[in-house]
Amino acid sequence: MRKQLCWTILSTAFSGIACAGDDSSAGLDGFEFHGYLRAGGGAAIGGSGGAQPCFQLARAASKYRLGNECENYSELEARQKLFGLANGMVVSADVMASLYNPGNVFPHFNSSTNGAVRLPQAYLQATNLPGMNPQARLWAGRIYYHRHDIHTIDYYYWNPSGLGAGVDNVAINGLQYSYALFRQDAQFQARLANRHDFQVAGIRTNRNGELQLGLSLMQKPAGVDGHGGFSLTAQHKQDQLFGGYNRVAIQYGQGAGDTINTVNQAFPGHGWRRWRLSESLLWQLTRKFSGMLAAVYQHESSPGYRQNWISLGVRPVYAVSDHFKIQADLGRDVVTPGNGASRSLTKFTIGPAVTMGKSFFSRPELRLFYTYAKWNQAAQDAAASGSAMARDGPFGGATHGSSIGMQLETWW
Repeated sequence: MRKQLCWTILSTAFSGIACAGDDSSAGLDGFEFHGYLRAGGGAAIGGSGGAQPCFQLARAASKYRLGNECENYSELEARQKLFGLANGMVVSADVMASLYNPGNVFPHFNSSTNGAVRLPQAYLQATNLPGMNPQARLWAGRIYYHRHDIHTIDYYYWNPSGLGAGVDNVAINGLQYSYALFRQDAQFQARLANRHDFQVAGIRTNRNGELQLGLSLMQKPAGVDGHGGFSLTAQHKQDQLFGGYNRVAIQYGQGAGDTINTVNQAFPGHGWRRWRLSESLLWQLTRKFSGMLAAVYQHESSPGYRQNWISLGVRPVYAVSDHFKIQADLGRDVVTPGNGASRSLTKFTIGPAVTMGKSFFSRPELRLFYTYAKWNQAAQDAAASGSAMARDGPFGGATHGSSIGMQLETWW
């Protein structure tokens, strides 16, 4: 029965993929199909030349992504209504296939890897639950769960996704409560461990303002040395601000929860801690002028070690016409370990684009780009062998480099 159900879900997904460009797919009862794609290529300017280099500071989670994405990536997601009950409850299946090719991130690895196909989402859900609010649902499987990101740096600062089951968005006295039990974070995680995720949303603070709270409890598996842990998140979202929104989040993790979103598989002691403050502001001041500001401060510490990471950047976008934009991306990362020199990276990109609309998130978008990056000696010393900023990379001993290229990004 289990194999038959898995085959039914996969068949539904790939049938949807095959029909995506066909009007006949619109006639399927309760069927939805969504996707995401970014693909492109480029070349290094100067140095030893070659394929497009991409720049990211060691131990910095951000990547100022405009003109700085070497990988090709796609997600194809299908949802099919399986059945409905007389009381109105609906059961549906959701499956997503992701296709990833690392491109030129580490050129000397390309001969041995052609990328990966994975199943980041595959779950069942029940909606229209009797006696509950319309947003409430029950779900079980592998899921992208209540994810929050800063788009311009491709950074998911609050992302408790994984394999488990839960109940979502149950309204009680004007607030929305969610609980999930996860057994696995990453798809190839060695040790299974319980992670309990509690969230409360809808706490009104001011006009168009909302506070969201989250608590994750990480349990140490029986027979494993180490400790459990926890993480806390408080996020405020202000809508309809400058035509967009503002999000500010403060997070803390300790012990096995020091990674905040996932279970630290080393199950370290309570001396492992991490603080994080993140800010993202999206503006759409006029129909033509939009942009996003990104900022992150993170402090992590463990016995005998500590490190600070600061990231600050902005992407302004100006729509010259309905189908042409000029956009730029300027970002700086600094990582300061407690026992070494600070590493820094500054990256600038200019990217004219053909697009389908004037707003910041109008897609599809076809971009040309020129990228310039400057880093210091400490960043070069910490760079992975063969990467853009390493001594054996495309720019040799230089601490600056440039690239040009083209990229398509779209979602539907």
